[in-house]
Amino acid sequence: MPLAKVKDILTHATENHYGVAAVNVFNYETVKWVAQAAERERVPVIIQLYPGFESYIALEHIAAIAKDLAAQSPVPIAVHLDHSASYEIAVKGIKAGFPSVMVDGSALPYEENLALTAAVTRTAAVFGVDVEAELGHVGSGTRLEDITDSGKYTSVAQAQEFVEKTGCGSLAVAVGNAHGEYIQVPSLDFGRIAALRKAAPVPLVLHGCSGIPHDQLRESVRLGMSKFNIATEYFQACCQSVAGAMEAGAKGGLPGLMEEAAQGAVDFVRGKMRLLNPNGFSL
Repeated sequence: MPLAKVKDILTHATENHYGVAAVNVFNYETVKWVAQAAERERVPVIIQLYPGFESYIALEHIAAIAKDLAAQSPVPIAVHLDHSASYEIAVKGIKAGFPSVMVDGSALPYEENLALTAAVTRTAAVFGVDVEAELGHVGSGTRLEDITDSGKYTSVAQAQEFVEKTGCGSLAVAVGNAHGEYIQVPSLDFGRIAALRKAAPVPLVLHGCSGIPHDQLRESVRLGMSKFNIATEYFQACCQSVAGAMEAGAKGGLPGLMEEAAQGAVDFVRGKMRLLNPNGFSL
């Protein structure tokens, strides 16, 4: 199947009332396991890379691996560069071959975020690349104020204007969610999610989904959230799978270890896909 577009997958998810798992990766195995999960569940998925991992693997290498596996998949798989904190990083991702990039100007004042996002969107449009933006600031789960201070949440009043003026294809929002491990159980602002769904004319994205209770993720799907970013829990599941395979005495050296570790990682992703797919959508 041809490489899918992020915007097409998210539009389809919004129309069909399911959430799309957007799983962060950093090497061949983590990409392959996500693709295998999507194939077994018969549900679209987004494979994405955080630019901070570039010290481990070049952007163009992971983009090539992910796009190749996506092109071989019988289900739609899209490839995305997560959290570009500047115009230069986003454009570097476009040059590296990512068909979709996120530009995160959420730490900037509103007008600067708007200008940065619009600049990336204009450049990306030349190459047919999708753009995700962020309005409101999704901080760290280790800082209590980042998940409890509603002043950091996405402004419903600004959402429509921001999308229209920047031309972004999807919008990451702050509604009580944060990145990494949470210092306390988060409590998402469902009223704000519902209001943002009405105000924003593009699919909505929830970052920091590792550690958010299952019932809150399900409710977010019901309210119209479309893309759910998962990194911390996936990497933990991969580590646990590798450790379990080692304890079980996996044979065949490192290749054999990776083969034995695959099942646990694939099962984790499949579980997240089912959680985000309450109506049982299947291709």
